[in-house]
Amino acid sequence: MAQEDQPNQVNQPSQQSQPNQPSERHLEALKPDHLSPAHTEKKAEDIAVTKTQMATARCFVSAMLAGAFIAFGANYFLVFLGDASMPFGAQRLVGGLVFCTGLVLVLCCGAELFTGNCLMICGKLSNRIAWSGMLKNWVVVWLGNLAGALVVVLIVWGTNEAAMAGGGVGEAMVSVAASKVTPEWMTLFFKGILCNVLVCLAVWIGFAARTIADKVLGIILPISAFVACGFEHCVANMFFLPMGCIMHSLDFGAEVAGADLLNFGGILYNLSAATLGNIVGGALFVGVAYWFIYHPKTKEGGKTA
Repeated sequence: MAQEDQPNQVNQPSQQSQPNQPSERHLEALKPDHLSPAHTEKKAEDIAVTKTQMATARCFVSAMLAGAFIAFGANYFLVFLGDASMPFGAQRLVGGLVFCTGLVLVLCCGAELFTGNCLMICGKLSNRIAWSGMLKNWVVVWLGNLAGALVVVLIVWGTNEAAMAGGGVGEAMVSVAASKVTPEWMTLFFKGILCNVLVCLAVWIGFAARTIADKVLGIILPISAFVACGFEHCVANMFFLPMGCIMHSLDFGAEVAGADLLNFGGILYNLSAATLGNIVGGALFVGVAYWFIYHPKTKEGGKTA
C-alpha cells in the first residue's frame, strides 16, 4: 500500500506548483495596453490598403467631414483668441488645447484627413498599394477637406460670430489669417514640415491606441505643440484663410498688418507651401522613417529577417 501511494506523493509537488506557473491569460495581462511600434507600422500599411479601396464618392464625403472637423477646432481656437488681453503664453497653451478638438473628432469619429493620410506611404514602400492609388487618395481627400472647411466658413459667417467679444473674434480671424500670408514662402514650407511631423505622430499614437481615452490623451500634446508654435497645417488653413478674407471684407481687422494680402492669391501662396511641407513632414520624416525601422526586412530567398 505504501508503494502504491508513492506515485501520488511524487506527483503532488508538481501539482501544487502549477498555479505558480504564468498562464497565457496572465502573460497577456502583462502586455502594454497598446500596439507595439512594429504592429503599429503593420496597421498603418493595412489602413493604407483600405483607403485606396474606398469608393471615390465615399472618400470625398468622408474628407469633407474631416475638413469640417478641423474647421470646428480652428473656429474654437479663434473664439478663444478673441480676448486680446490674454498673456501670450496662456493664449498659446490653451489655444493649442482647444484646437485639438478637430483631430480628436477625426480619429475617434472616423474621417479622411489629408495630413494624416501622408502615412499611406508605408503601404507604398511595402508594395501593397500603387503610386496611382495613393496619389488619387491624396488629391480626392485634399479637395474634400477644402470643401468641408468652406462649408463651415459659410456657416460661421452666417452666425455673426465675429461680433463676439465686441468684435474681438472678428479681429482675431483677420489677424490669424494675415499671419499666414506675410512670411516668406520657404518659412511657411518649413513650418508645414514641422506641423505634420507632430500631426502624424499624433495619428501614429491613435493607430497604436486601443481605447477612445488613449486616442484623446495621445493627441493632446503633439497637436497643442504645433498650434502653440504657429506651424502651418494646410487643412486648418483652408478654414483660417477664407474666414480671414471674409472678415476683412466686412471691415474687421482694418489695422492688421498684411491684411491687404488676404485674397485668392494669398490663399494659394500659403496652401502651396503648407501642403508641400505637410507632405514632406508626414510622409518622409514619419512614414518613411518608421517603415524603415519597423517593417520586416526580407533576406535572400524571401524569408523575413
